[in-house]
Amino acid sequence: MSVETVRPLAGLKVLEFGQIVTVPFCGMLLADLGADVVKVENADGGDGMRQWPPLMRTEPGAEAYSGNFASLNRNKRSVAANLKEAADVARVQALCAVADIVIENFRPGVMQRLGLGYETLRERRPELVYCSVTGYGQEGPYAKKGAFDVTVQAISGLMSVTGEADGAPVKCGVPVSDFTAGLYAAYSILAAVMEVRRTGVGARIDCSMLGCTLGISALQISEYFGTGNAPQRLGSAHPRNAPYQAFQASDRPFVIAAGNDKLWGEVCEAVSLMALKDDARFTTQTLRAAHQRELAALLQPCFARRSAAEWLTEFDRRGVPCAPINDFADILADPHVKESGWVSELTLPNGMTTPAIGFPVQISGYEFRVDAQPPRLGEHNAAVRSEWLK
Repeated sequence: MSVETVRPLAGLKVLEFGQIVTVPFCGMLLADLGADVVKVENADGGDGMRQWPPLMRTEPGAEAYSGNFASLNRNKRSVAANLKEAADVARVQALCAVADIVIENFRPGVMQRLGLGYETLRERRPELVYCSVTGYGQEGPYAKKGAFDVTVQAISGLMSVTGEADGAPVKCGVPVSDFTAGLYAAYSILAAVMEVRRTGVGARIDCSMLGCTLGISALQISEYFGTGNAPQRLGSAHPRNAPYQAFQASDRPFVIAAGNDKLWGEVCEAVSLMALKDDARFTTQTLRAAHQRELAALLQPCFARRSAAEWLTEFDRRGVPCAPINDFADILADPHVKESGWVSELTLPNGMTTPAIGFPVQISGYEFRVDAQPPRLGEHNAAVRSEWLK
């Protein structure tokens, strides 16, 4: 079998009832690995992200298509339905009866009211894996509370440790709570699919953005449980390592991460301050972290004397992890990213082509490709029904 034909999730039928980021991202992960993911959208406008810029056109006045939407919806098909109409609900229920997986991000209770809740669907499809992604889960005081990425970053504590020490809390520039929940959902879905293959019994998955954000905050949470003190903002610095942060070179900032004693020694040699290595404040990793503001104040004047490129070359030579602080224009033009094959060409339904980040993990026997361009709303109504409901 050629590499091009291997799709690890081929044969899985997925219905995606989701919009904006979290569930569409989860669905795309499954689609990229070969699952047949059908996006069920409101017939009146579809996924709200279809209207998000950048709206891309081959020429002024031509049909526009959202680049944001395309970035999360490749390799899928679209079915449009009015879930307030009994006939459309019945048609969608018929698809659910042959689906392996349903993923949805409505508020708790909405799918049940539509006749598409887990208890209803599993009567016809006992092996169904049904994943609900919400802000706070299906039960509890906040179950009916609305959520977006920024509100979950705020309530989870994530914003409290993001930003400069003397500044206000800020959200991460990437919607980390959205994408983290999508990753957890995909991982949990595939675990449940494995169990279905073993037992023939499906599963209900309750995936909350809050729970997933707390899950990736394990280090900060263990610090709180261990000390009774809530972790604080440190900017680019680290509570356990130093120097492990951004510094300003003569032209631009850069980052070093001297995460052990050997690397600390290399930093001392690089800046020609070997006396720091024996300074009682800095002899161990724990002490360096405790005195990191003093340490940074001693190192910064040295770094300001040379360019970031010179320091990066020096630290690379010494094996000290380091990096420029790129913007997305910088990193997308980087030769390492280009040679990695992560950037793929994506053709939109209106004929526009755009680069996009593909599936970024290497799996032996699998090669990522775009089998299906992001769909027009309802583009596959007839095809999906004829194929799935034979």
